[in-house]
Amino acid sequence: MKRQLFFEHALLPVGWARAVRITVEDGIIAAVVADARVDGAERHRGIAVPGVPNLHCHAFQRGMAGLAERRGPADDSFWTWREVMYRFLARLTPDDVEAIATFAFMEMLETGYTTVAEFHYLHHDVDGRPYADLGELAGRIAAAAGQTGIGLTLLPSLYISGGIGGAPPAAGQTRFLNDVDRFLELVSRSRQIVASLPDSRVGIAPHSLRAVPADALLRVVASFKGGPIHIHAAEQVKEVEDSVTVLGARPVQWLLDNAGLDRRWCLIHCTHMTPAEAEALARSGSVAGLCPLTEASLGDGIFDGARYLAAGGRFGIGTDSNIQIDPAAELRQLEYTQRLSHRARNVLTRDHGESAGRHLFDTAVAAGAQACARPVGAIAKGCRADVVLLDADHPDLAVGAGDRWLDAWIFVAGRAAVRDVLVGGVPVVSRGRHKGHAEITSRYAATIQRIMRA
Repeated sequence: MKRQLFFEHALLPVGWARAVRITVEDGIIAAVVADARVDGAERHRGIAVPGVPNLHCHAFQRGMAGLAERRGPADDSFWTWREVMYRFLARLTPDDVEAIATFAFMEMLETGYTTVAEFHYLHHDVDGRPYADLGELAGRIAAAAGQTGIGLTLLPSLYISGGIGGAPPAAGQTRFLNDVDRFLELVSRSRQIVASLPDSRVGIAPHSLRAVPADALLRVVASFKGGPIHIHAAEQVKEVEDSVTVLGARPVQWLLDNAGLDRRWCLIHCTHMTPAEAEALARSGSVAGLCPLTEASLGDGIFDGARYLAAGGRFGIGTDSNIQIDPAAELRQLEYTQRLSHRARNVLTRDHGESAGRHLFDTAVAAGAQACARPVGAIAKGCRADVVLLDADHPDLAVGAGDRWLDAWIFVAGRAAVRDVLVGGVPVVSRGRHKGHAEITSRYAATIQRIMRA
């Protein structure tokens, strides 16, 4: 199907442009013309920017947002938060997983994300037994993407052990577990499941060096050609200490030395890296997948962003635990943690007079597209026509034009500035609300109420 779209203002790879008309064929941009006439094209009000890729999501965790905000009997941490998560997921049916994922994906679209990489590690029934269809829950994620219209990179996650060195898994982890052979079957089944979704991708996600013994990780990576590979790395100090004890190297260093990191890889969190690791990771071409709101919520620590960017590193953003879904909030939190760490302002910019919002946005969109391995991240020929329209009438965007619009969106207005969203050239959000908002929200609320009564 062919469509002509017209935008009053648009951020193109060459910079800001006025009166932009794009031709869309089967969801892909076939042509971009600036200083153009409307000539019968669909006219969209607002300020057009590329849709933001969400490179790291655990969709089911949206349903437990707010449930871990009570102090426990000892010092709370990531490790105590996990116990809350295990208790929550022990109640989830496939219908619940689909309802929660659909709601989370809808919120992503309403805030400016147009693609999601689902790091999918919830595979089996509550007792750990596989469903009759090994890809039952992967199918529910795909169904949620189909219902909302968000682009999907599905990343089945391999989970084998409960700690570095092959420690037995905990009781709460039984729904995650596969051996290598069954995991490869799941990857194959996932490809079948997403085949009907536009430009969908399937990658793999060996969960972490905690959850995947080194030999299994290397075997899976060697067997997987041509797709994205994501892994949690160096999120917690204990994880780093255990890696040194068991593997003789810190997690990021071990991956650099043994896993052949390149542009296919996305390392999630990377909170605790040495300067040498940060610089080497930057040189590898891999993406650092940052989730600043979740990392702050869990008390993970602060990513060494200034050093990593100075070395040429690439980063994208993800929603991870989905406690707040808003790309502007993630980018703002990222910059603000750097300011607190360095006691300075505009830390992640490079040049005098450079816009912090523009630099954060450009970096996250480009690297997010790389990590999702989808043709997104730019309003340009060959990319999907995934476009976010900021509300030019929002009072916070009255401060100027061009990069000031991005500064105002990211550092002031946040999700309130998102007016309309198109995916593949098709409108899915209008005036801040998804076309299925009422039905999806009602189903989600009923699901959560039932789960909390269980």
